[in-house]
Amino acid sequence: MNNKLIKFLNITGLTWFIPIVKIAAGENPVQQLRQLWLMIGVPFIAFLFFLGLWSFSAARVNTSLGAIPGPVSVWHEAGGLVDEHYAQREKERQYYARQQERIQQAKAEHPDQLPPKVRPFNGKGTYLDQIGTSLMTVFTGFFLATLVAVPLGLLCGMSPTINTAINPLIQIFKPVSPLAWLPIVTLVVSALYVTDNDSWFEKSFLTSAITVTLCSLWPTLINTAVGVSSIDKDLVNVGKVLRLNWSTQINKIILPSAIPFIFTGMRLSLGVGWMVLIAAEMLAQNPGLGKFVWDEFQNGSSNSLGRIMVAVFTIGIIGFILDRVMQSLQNVFSFGR
Repeated sequence: MNNKLIKFLNITGLTWFIPIVKIAAGENPVQQLRQLWLMIGVPFIAFLFFLGLWSFSAARVNTSLGAIPGPVSVWHEAGGLVDEHYAQREKERQYYARQQERIQQAKAEHPDQLPPKVRPFNGKGTYLDQIGTSLMTVFTGFFLATLVAVPLGLLCGMSPTINTAINPLIQIFKPVSPLAWLPIVTLVVSALYVTDNDSWFEKSFLTSAITVTLCSLWPTLINTAVGVSSIDKDLVNVGKVLRLNWSTQINKIILPSAIPFIFTGMRLSLGVGWMVLIAAEMLAQNPGLGKFVWDEFQNGSSNSLGRIMVAVFTIGIIGFILDRVMQSLQNVFSFGR
């Protein structure tokens, strides 16, 4: 049972719980406590040192928006953003409650007429709403990038001719900044996508998602091609001897062998996409974290700098969580290989 639990913790990346499990099983408590100190205690002390250095130096740096906020001020601003979210949700609840009252009253007064339509709440999006928008945007771009990169990477890895033909394009477009892609994507989306009241997506959302796609597909494409090209030649020869068709070779030989490389590329692509997203949302004005940072910078109020610092930590923490999730998925699909 302990071995299965330790295996699960290794796969999910929760390795700091392993010493606790071993201590519970009675396995050399002194050694496990030392390991626990190295995995949790040392990083915790380092983080406390970082907070102390930040608090000491922040008040000594003055900007046009005031002094750099310390940890306490940033924590206070984070709490304020959460309170604003719940206050806005309460306003939304009251708004729909009033509408329902009017609809019921209209039905009672004029039962033979159609009741008035429910109008959507048009209140300002909260900080938590903007986090959700950014996550939806980055996953949309990441999904589109994976759909393009994996099949193309398989073709490049299986065919030296295709790889030779596409490699120059990869080397040209891979280092292009999202700030260069964004004007082109904006013009194309504006020309091809017309929005109305029934549109599923806003233009700003599509612009940000496609920009993320264009910047994040390259790691997955390159790693997939490398993974396919490095497959054991004996496996490929077995497929030829058995006269397997392409689909069977891909499903039975190529994908199982290359899956660790593919997930490594996807992990890198998601990290790149999350970094690209913030810049894309700033310029495309997609209502996510990037727009939040830009709006607070333009606002220039006394608490704007603290809110920007909250966004910085939010972006970093979410990026860390996304990386751990992809690492766990990579371990699941390649563990015991």
